[in-house]
Amino acid sequence: MDKMHLYDKILAPLVTEKTTNLSEQNKIVFKVPATANKKNLKFNIEKIFKVNVTKINIINKQNRTKITRGRKVKVSGFKKAIITLKKGQSIDLTTGV
Repeated sequence: MDKMHLYDKILAPLVTEKTTNLSEQNKIVFKVPATANKKNLKFNIEKIFKVNVTKINIINKQNRTKITRGRKVKVSGFKKAIITLKKGQSIDLTTGV
């Protein structure tokens, strides 16, 4: 597989306060496309970052509406994957890929 095909299954890392706290437990959170599955994600992350993945949890965030300045605004949903790495391994998201 070429490099571009490997990067198709990972859209962006999610960096929030909650995901930063998860990094203490060897967990990294990525935004992934709607067609992503656990088998392909495990293969791609192991090839790109050269780490061992022990577990993957996928969460599908639904579309929602919120009110901003008195108007209803549609917030699009997305799929995110919580990747658990082998103990002692980590992915440094600040350096880039």
